[in-house]
Amino acid sequence: MNSIKNLANSIDPNVRARDIKGMAGNSANIYESITIISKRAKQLSSEVKKELHDKLEEFVVVTETIEEVHENKEQIEISRSYEKMASPTILATEEFLRGDLEWSYPEPEVVEDDLSEETES
Repeated sequence: MNSIKNLANSIDPNVRARDIKGMAGNSANIYESITIISKRAKQLSSEVKKELHDKLEEFVVVTETIEEVHENKEQIEISRSYEKMASPTILATEEFLRGDLEWSYPEPEVVEDDLSEETES
């Protein structure tokens, strides 16, 4: 997870225009490229979310009343550092453009009905 945070801190978090033809060159077409990027962004998002929750869980204080709210400066700093990170979509796009992502196509499932039709022909 540390590598994701390092990657996020090294990338400009601002959105910028991209060369669509260049993105399509890394895969079969632009739609496939977007699908690959979006799937990787979902992975990154869940990993970052899990890490953030694990770090913030250390600060959880169980109290009997709802009225008591404890603010911890470390907790606030951790939250702010994650807010400043580049979004998972930007991270996934950077990984894709650099060629760091590997993907494969699932093998088509063969249904028994399809096999019996082929042998009857």
